[in-house]
Amino acid sequence: MGPCCFSAQDQFDNLEKHTQWGIDVLEKYIKFVKERTEIEINYAKQLRNLSKKYQPKKNSKEEDEYKYSSCRAFLATLNEINDYAGQHEVISENMTSQITTELARYVQELKQERKSHFHDGRKAQQHIETCWKQLESSKRRFERDCKEADRAQQYFEKMDADINVTKADVEKARQQAQLRHQMAEESKAEYSSTLQKFNHEQHEHYHTHIPNIFQKIQEMEERRIVRLGESMKTFAEVDRQVIPIIGRCLDEITKAAESINQKNDSQMVIEAFKSGFEPPGDVDFEDFTQPIKRTISESSLSNSKDGKSESRFSSKSKGKLWPFIKKNKLMSLLTSPHQPPPPPPSSGSPSAVPNGPQSPKQQKEPLSHRFNEFMTSKPKIHCFRSLKRGGAGPEDFSNLPPEQRRKKLQQKVDELNKDIQKELDQRDALTKMKDVYIKNPQMGDAASVDHKLAELGQNLEKLRLEEQKFLGWLAEVEGRLPVRTEPARRQSGLYEPQNTLTVNNCAQDRESSPDGSYTEEPSQESELKAPPPDFDDEFDDEEPLPTIGTCKALYTFEGQNEGTISVTEGETLYVIEEDKGDGWTRIRRNEDEEGYVPTSYVDVFLDKNVKGAKTYI
Repeated sequence: MGPCCFSAQDQFDNLEKHTQWGIDVLEKYIKFVKERTEIEINYAKQLRNLSKKYQPKKNSKEEDEYKYSSCRAFLATLNEINDYAGQHEVISENMTSQITTELARYVQELKQERKSHFHDGRKAQQHIETCWKQLESSKRRFERDCKEADRAQQYFEKMDADINVTKADVEKARQQAQLRHQMAEESKAEYSSTLQKFNHEQHEHYHTHIPNIFQKIQEMEERRIVRLGESMKTFAEVDRQVIPIIGRCLDEITKAAESINQKNDSQMVIEAFKSGFEPPGDVDFEDFTQPIKRTISESSLSNSKDGKSESRFSSKSKGKLWPFIKKNKLMSLLTSPHQPPPPPPSSGSPSAVPNGPQSPKQQKEPLSHRFNEFMTSKPKIHCFRSLKRGGAGPEDFSNLPPEQRRKKLQQKVDELNKDIQKELDQRDALTKMKDVYIKNPQMGDAASVDHKLAELGQNLEKLRLEEQKFLGWLAEVEGRLPVRTEPARRQSGLYEPQNTLTVNNCAQDRESSPDGSYTEEPSQESELKAPPPDFDDEFDDEEPLPTIGTCKALYTFEGQNEGTISVTEGETLYVIEEDKGDGWTRIRRNEDEEGYVPTSYVDVFLDKNVKGAKTYI
């Protein structure tokens, strides 16, 4: 084989190795992109799990937290993170479809094309090798025939020169030499023809066939390189396509963060925990440097010793702010409007009034007497309700502050309305079904629906009664109902000591008592027009407090706080409870109107026959 053939074969070997390396590069890139898609999928999955982990659980306490703008912003962030994860899934899907799948298919096509080109190259190489072998064979035959012709010619000349050889042998040698010469000529002609053909084939091989094959292999390799570059561009473009959406997700997170309103959140906290309490009044100054001087009325039960005891107790109890005193203690200590009575109008006459404005040195009710009240008092009406229900917590939420109680009652009313609507929808559906059964008996028995309709009717009646009960409590706490039994309200802080459950639950009605433990807004007093609910009728037969004297109004007093009553100057009214040292006297105008007025605003005339018989219920 000629040196050119070996050179071409070497080039084919080199190209075969290089193109195989190119395919390996493509497959390596495919593997890289595939691993990238797996990373994107796993990242998206982790982001979704993270978002799901911190999503509020249904019917849990966490749902209430998302009424605050900061928590809503966090929830929006979680939702945007979920969308953000979706974009990484899009990246994975697009890279798989546009790069991995396409490149894998292209690699298969590339392998087939490469195999075809190298097959053509091997075929051309084999053809030129065959032509070369034919040329070599023709050349050897021509060489052999030439040598044979030369030997035959020498043998003829030898025989012709030998005189001992017969003429026949010489003729035979001559003919043999001619034959050999003729064969040599034929071999020469064949060799010449074969040589020309080989030269032509060799020229075509090295100038046409092999260059064409090399050109195709080059083009194939260039397409592979271009395809790899395009895949890299697609790799970047897939990321770039989701950048605007990811940017919008980030913008939404920023927008959610900017929507946080700390003022509204603080206000919601205030609304959520607002108790409805009014701030306590000023603490009276108690002057212990002078003897206690107080004009004691004829029927007063207090003495200086008791007054001193009460003063010590008062100073001790007033050292604390009343909203932080324990409930039972608070109710037992405060039995009159918690605000101090207003001073009388500036005038010379009040100084002569026996029950004028009291100084800080005035006597106060002894602690022992209040304890006796506590031990002998009747239980609060609502305490019977709590015991009757038998529940651990009061059904009307009256153990809560007014504002919290109102919210709980409103929430309960809303829930009952939903239940009632659900029962109504079921009843309507069953009614329609019954009508269909009546019109088409073959579809079902109409009587089979009656039992369910009756059951729904009973449920509706129960729910409506329950709703009316809670609406009554809601109206009461919102100030829309009148105070039914004012005497009972007055002694709302006094309980039976034998029943601790009653003591704990009775604190629930503090907001409606005139002692001021809980007070509603004055503007709500004008709304006290609606009748009380039916379930309170059984508790309305309590006897009113007895009259212990009369009084005459020295000044006009506008009773704006709950538990107080307005009086006009010169008006005569009945006294049902004298001043206990807190500056307030309880009076009655008629059976429906009674309340507290400042002692300094009235001139009290107590009946002598009730002296020492002060009554507390």
